[in-house]
Amino acid sequence: MEVKKNSSASLENKSHDFLLMGLVVALGFLFIVFEWSTVDVKKTVPIVPDDNFDTEVLVPVTIQKPNLPPPAVAAPPRVIAPVITPVDNDKPVDPVDVVVPTDEPITYDPVVTGPEVIEEDPIISFAEKAPVFPGGPKAMMEYLMKNIKYPAICQEMGIQGRVVVGFVVNKDGSIQDVTVLSSVNEKLDAEAIRVVKSMPAWTPGEMQGQKVRTRFQLPVTFRLAN
Repeated sequence: MEVKKNSSASLENKSHDFLLMGLVVALGFLFIVFEWSTVDVKKTVPIVPDDNFDTEVLVPVTIQKPNLPPPAVAAPPRVIAPVITPVDNDKPVDPVDVVVPTDEPITYDPVVTGPEVIEEDPIISFAEKAPVFPGGPKAMMEYLMKNIKYPAICQEMGIQGRVVVGFVVNKDGSIQDVTVLSSVNEKLDAEAIRVVKSMPAWTPGEMQGQKVRTRFQLPVTFRLAN
């Protein structure tokens, strides 16, 4: 006898299978939606800083330099001017022998030189107005004849001639730098220099209305009477 299946029972079984299949699909869909929503929430949720987080603030520090006094400037070394002792050129100077031991080293101290001295008043060789002996040339001749002392040794030896003496008449009329320009005899030269140095102050020379230092040449003649 052939057993026939009930169509209603078969349909009920298939409905049960479809229900299970739909449930599985629904669960899978929900799982996918849940995963997608979780990722999206992670991307969109803002990061809120912790209220207890300490923020380090960098404050610029200004360092003030101490006010240092200016460096002291060393005073320039004091220069001591050399002391010059005048020497009579008419007297011979004895030579000085300096003995230096050879077994000891020789040391030299540095030489301190003073500032260069520039002569303010130049000496004029030819002034517009020549210097004059007080009273003029005639008074000068009388002064020479009165004050010259003819050396006795020269008189005995018959020595005579003309001695030319050069000197400088300063702006105040004083005489300096007396020298012999043309010599005859040592004794006659010395006498001519002595007389010129003993002269009174002259009237100084002038250049453009200003007193100047002037060079002057004076011939002094020594002559014996026959």
